[in-house]
Parts: sequence; C-alpha cells; structure tokens
Amino acid sequence: MAAFEHRIPVMFQHCDPAGIVFYPRYFEMINATVETFFAEAVGWSFGQMHVAERVGVPAGKMETDFHAPSRLGDVLDWRLTVQRIGGASLDLEIAASAEGEPRLTARVTLILVDLDHMTSRRWPEPRRSILETYKEE
Repeated sequence: MAAFEHRIPVMFQHCDPAGIVFYPRYFEMINATVETFFAEAVGWSFGQMHVAERVGVPAGKMETDFHAPSRLGDVLDWRLTVQRIGGASLDLEIAASAEGEPRLTARVTLILVDLDHMTSRRWPEPRRSILETYKEE
C-alpha cells in the first residue's frame, strides 16, 4: 500500500488572532491535499476534470477529529490513503501531523459527479487502477 504525502506550511493566512490554525482553514488544506493527490498521483488535475471532462469530486461526507492545535510556522505533513473504492464513491483517510505529532484525522467520502447533469458516475479505468495503488490493506 502506498500513501500519498504532501506538506503544507502553516501561514499567517491560516491562523486566528491566537496564532493557531482556525479550524475552517484545515478544510481548505484537506481540499488542497485532495487536489494535489489527483494531479500528482492520479494524473488527473482538477482543471482536466472540471473543464475538459466536466466531472468533479465533491465531498459527500466528512468526519474530522482534531488532536492538537497547529501554530503559525508549523509544517504539516499530510498523508492520504484510500480506504474503499465504490462504483462512484471514494473513501479516503487524510491525516496531518507536525514533527510526528498528530494534529487531525479526516475521513472523507468523495463522489465522482457528471457536472452537466449532477449525477454520479463510475470511476473510469485507468483512474480506478491508480486509486487502487493507494488503497490501505
């Protein structure tokens, strides 16, 4: 099983006046990790998906556990693994840590959607095969 790894430094824009990550900003970082995963690991950028192929991957469900605060200047190490691949759905676990300390764990269900008809669509080959390589055993 391969995990996709991505780093995001905590910047001033992510923080509240106390200097810790304001929790909605984590969801932006989760989305950035997903978008980078599709571009770099799957070879299917959001530009290609949304503009050329008219499909998207909105979140159908997200559950997040926050373990410890992140502060301005921290570097978050994000780890994404595929938990399950359905016909049109994809369950991911996305975790962030800083210097080995867990900061959050999110369980996300994405749905492959036809953007013109707003209906679900099966994962195409070879995309499904690539996603399988990131599946946690």
